[in-house]
Amino acid sequence: MASPAPKKDRAPFNREVLQWARKRVRLSPDSAAQVAGVTPDHIDRWEAGTSVPTIKQARKLAHVYDVPFMEFLSKERPKIKELGLVPDFRLHSDIEAPTEQYDLLLIQAEAEETRLNALDLYDILGIEPPILDEKFYWGLEKSAEAAGTAVREMLKLPMDEQYSRKANDKAKFISAFRNYLERAGMITMKNSGLAAFGARGMSLFASPLPVLIFSKEAPAAQAFTLAHELGHVVLKQSGISGPIGSAPSKTHARRVEDWCDAFAGAFLMPKDEVVRVLGPAPLRPEKAIDDGRIATAANAFCVSRHAALVRLVELGYVDERFYWQAKRPQFLEQEKNFKGGGRPEYYGSRFRSSRGDLYTGLVLEAWSNGMITNHNAAEFMGIKNISHLDDIRNHFTS
Repeated sequence: MASPAPKKDRAPFNREVLQWARKRVRLSPDSAAQVAGVTPDHIDRWEAGTSVPTIKQARKLAHVYDVPFMEFLSKERPKIKELGLVPDFRLHSDIEAPTEQYDLLLIQAEAEETRLNALDLYDILGIEPPILDEKFYWGLEKSAEAAGTAVREMLKLPMDEQYSRKANDKAKFISAFRNYLERAGMITMKNSGLAAFGARGMSLFASPLPVLIFSKEAPAAQAFTLAHELGHVVLKQSGISGPIGSAPSKTHARRVEDWCDAFAGAFLMPKDEVVRVLGPAPLRPEKAIDDGRIATAANAFCVSRHAALVRLVELGYVDERFYWQAKRPQFLEQEKNFKGGGRPEYYGSRFRSSRGDLYTGLVLEAWSNGMITNHNAAEFMGIKNISHLDDIRNHFTS
């Protein structure tokens, strides 16, 4: 009779560290099992110490929990930074998805890592990162209208960047807008994953190099989102942002979002320029405004019709009830059903869009000057295939 095959030795993973790592990323056992591709019973037994994961399973958990694989072998809880989600300003009443906090934490962690990498690259290149002037920052008690005007002047963003764009060129304003933000010292990123949770943007305030993230929206809507997240930076307030104009309330979160919406409107559609396009506002707001005038304003300033109407309500062109009762439900339905224009054809353009020119340029400059290796450049860019580096560089320089 053949002797039974010897059992494979299992690594002595620390059950307490396995549990700590899961809780660190705000995952329930059921949600962790779903993301890791195992059963909840596996997670329970591993954390109870009645069973041990295989090396392959542990590596998968390390990826899911965003910790180094070797930490599972530690005899005590690792000294790794505890993750805390930035303030949530979405103000939604929907039931939270099982892995929502986890997924949002990963988006935030990627942005934080990008910022730290950028600071490392500035150091490698021997360049001081740009720092925003203190005059850039305003308080919540200050006028959002005045702040929008002042910050636009500081960024030196000319109105012609919006006015000069023909109908088929309006979508390119978002690229120009990002360039002005990044020249001033702000990282801009695109992460379509935010849209799954009713978030249109996220801001991480830090100095230097605050990070602004926008999601999957029509390009004209992205401009307003970036301006809104810029408002968060101006307030020195990190956060996750929800739809434009959520239900009125007196909470601090609502005050912040209202201020940032008003800031974005003033920044992208200065009052004097709106008068130039549409003429003066009536002595009393009209009960309604036709779609043609809304479209005229939206096209002139390269913003969505939703953002344009919100601004026209602020400036007294139309009664706010027209927005809330007649138009807002339509706009929200259109935004909910937006599918996007598909992925860019080339890997380099996809990366450039997701990380922005400031960060991409830093990596390419350090790599091209021989200050970092091919492997280092690929790590900074978060890619596994080193052959993609040339594609990224060729797209960037063109």
